[in-house]
Amino acid sequence: MNAAALNPFAFVRHRFQRWWQSRLPLSDTTSLTQRNVYILPTRPGFMLGFTMLLLLVASINYQLNLGYLLTFLLAGSAVAGMHVCHATLRGLTMNLQAPEAQFAGAAATLTVTLTNERRATRYGIGLAILDSTNKDRWVWTDVPPQAMATVHVAFKADKRGLHRVPPLTAETRFPLGTFRVWTVWRPAAQVLVYPTPEAFPPPLPPGEPRAGGATATRTNTTGEFDGVRAYRRGDPLKLVIWKKAAKADELVSRDTQQAQRYELWLDHAQAGHLDIEHKLSRLAAWVVQADRLGLDYGVRLPGQEIKPAGGEAHKRRCLEALALC
Repeated sequence: MNAAALNPFAFVRHRFQRWWQSRLPLSDTTSLTQRNVYILPTRPGFMLGFTMLLLLVASINYQLNLGYLLTFLLAGSAVAGMHVCHATLRGLTMNLQAPEAQFAGAAATLTVTLTNERRATRYGIGLAILDSTNKDRWVWTDVPPQAMATVHVAFKADKRGLHRVPPLTAETRFPLGTFRVWTVWRPAAQVLVYPTPEAFPPPLPPGEPRAGGATATRTNTTGEFDGVRAYRRGDPLKLVIWKKAAKADELVSRDTQQAQRYELWLDHAQAGHLDIEHKLSRLAAWVVQADRLGLDYGVRLPGQEIKPAGGEAHKRRCLEALALC
């Protein structure tokens, strides 16, 4: 049982926040106006108000003209600070760039562009993930006059799949820190999260003979897919098998001509007797390993088959299929 269930006030607050956030529109671009910018005093602001009240009572009681002067100067400064603080955020335009896909457990970076159309600099603007509990979650910036500023906010997705970008919040306490002005923004963008690659996966599965080619599956004592040959000057470094070189004290390369008679298939059924998440994690590790070695490979999943190919686009397609499996 979590703390929100034990604390009725926290439970009600959490339910109200979810209801309020669900009413906010989904958009990758938002302009801050009086309708979506909120303001409340901070703790120093409440202390300032309490101090002014004491000064006013003391000035009335003892008929202190200087006390009246100091009280009204402080009140005027607080009102001016409130106006400047609200204007610092009001009128700002925020735009979110589509986030790139990431592996589960890794930090996904959100790039937000702040556009200032006024002729005055906007100071002390912070952005963060709304529901994050990280104390260092805030990223602060100043936006020059009639210019733009770019802010990078990171969040971590622990599960694979297609996730909506979490709500963001922007705030400022400039210039006096007595008022907090903030807004809540729900981007419409989604981020694709790949399965976390297995830390120590087994070797790649053996190759399967191409149609019309060899009649037996190629295997070797190490369980690796390709054959090897001595290193030749001019061979790409991605073909060098560094693990074998460390054992044999000589450079060896993959025999790509021999590998052309075989196809490397990363099959869901050959990923071991594991649960679905561990199988996808192993397949993701194999995809990354095969791509790093420059091999052509295909992926077989329940109800889906991706033909062997190579390159960054093929790698992303395979990882996307694993994420959405």
